[in-house]
Amino acid sequence: MRTALVQLATEPGRWHASRELVTTPATATTQWHQIISARAVALFCGAVDATERQARSAQAEKLVPSLAERGVVMVATTFVDNSGIIRVKSVRLDRLPQLAAWGVGASTSFDYFRFDDWLAAPPGGTAPVGDLRVLPDLRRLVPLAAQPGWAWAPGDRYRQDGEPHDRCSRLLLQRLVEGATTDGLEIKAGIEIEWVISAGDGEDFVSAAVGPGYGMTRLIAVSDYVRDVIDALSAEGVVVDQFHPEYAVGQLELSVAAESPVDVADTAVLARSTIRAVGQRYNYRTSFSPKVEAEGVGNGGHVHLSVWRDGRNLMAGGDGPCGLTQVGEAFAAGILTRLPALLAIGAPSVASYLRLVPSHWAGAYACWGLENREAALRMITGPEGSSDWAANMEVKCLDLSANPYLLLAGLLAAGFDGVAAEAKLPEHVEVDPAALPLEELDRRGIRRLPTSLRESTDALAADPVLRDALGSALIDSVIAVRESEITRFAEASAEEVVRALRWTH
Repeated sequence: MRTALVQLATEPGRWHASRELVTTPATATTQWHQIISARAVALFCGAVDATERQARSAQAEKLVPSLAERGVVMVATTFVDNSGIIRVKSVRLDRLPQLAAWGVGASTSFDYFRFDDWLAAPPGGTAPVGDLRVLPDLRRLVPLAAQPGWAWAPGDRYRQDGEPHDRCSRLLLQRLVEGATTDGLEIKAGIEIEWVISAGDGEDFVSAAVGPGYGMTRLIAVSDYVRDVIDALSAEGVVVDQFHPEYAVGQLELSVAAESPVDVADTAVLARSTIRAVGQRYNYRTSFSPKVEAEGVGNGGHVHLSVWRDGRNLMAGGDGPCGLTQVGEAFAAGILTRLPALLAIGAPSVASYLRLVPSHWAGAYACWGLENREAALRMITGPEGSSDWAANMEVKCLDLSANPYLLLAGLLAAGFDGVAAEAKLPEHVEVDPAALPLEELDRRGIRRLPTSLRESTDALAADPVLRDALGSALIDSVIAVRESEITRFAEASAEEVVRALRWTH
């Protein structure tokens, strides 16, 4: 990390140091169950000591003049809680060196915050006791194009003694990525961002992007707004691969370029914040919620993953199904096996299960298929001749109410467990699974994914692999928040759920 900080500080005109992930040669003796263990991965991310604090402060000092020239007055640093809400602390620009070295205080109780700021604290009365320090990652520090005078950096949470906080999802994801690197594996990821914009002044949704899904008419209606969104993201160093009007009423979507898992989670936070800020200039309200209206299609947050070794894409060129290599297939199989539990992380809201229904391209069945948009795992090979670099796996049953760091950590842990077990994929599904008779679904072992947050939360609580990989402290805090939301909406109608969650994400 210090190398990246030095590079950034010595090139003040560049706001993004290279984020290429360097892999190391494969080690045959590496035990994957050790890599994904929360106890083992702690070795990859140590405490912040006095020497590190001095280095962080020095790099920040070098950044201050260039940021001031760009008109930056305030610096915001963020983390994402277990409800998927982006929480923020900020300081004046002249305090950036202090922030970089010592962080800013944040209560440990944020691990138990619900979407509506209700504290789902465990018994014992200890929730208000204790403090953490949020330290910015200067490698991603960037002036915010849609918020003049502000800069942003993602934050990591540490204890007062400088040790990593055991519920910090960003540090957890970093450790999992580093653990994979020791075995010569590189993970590339991308997150699709779907959202709607509303022209209404109240709590109701009034589509500001009128016209048919995928239609030029809808794009024309909001072309100035979309241009400003893309311009702002580009100014912030976010590479947008494509944009289009999506299927649901008033829905838009963009895809960002593949990055390492930590970087793409950071990008997802930055992109969503930027989209919301641009919308405010147009007097639009923005929602990334999995359900904006009780009827119709909701907003997804599909994740694309590929596994690489020594520059080779292991999702292509193999002898397995659809050209998967043994490692690529095992990684995918590990995720498919754990999807019911992963949904408590990747579809973490009661509203998520209003979206996760058959024949809505949401991936409601635990199966996989080649270019099958109704399978939870969609295998993408790309056009003929492009598979070596384009092949990847899309996880479709996820949405943007998830904490992206926690979600990617869960996906990696499940995939790595599959690699350790040399897992195999079942027969792939070539049709909408909802079109198959029940007896055929049973014969092929195809099951509906959880249909409620209750069901997925129970699956997470019972999953030993995810508990070992993510750590009991983090898992227990996630479950506490989920249980609180389940209780909150126990007697609520679909319309009441949607209204309560429409503008929180």
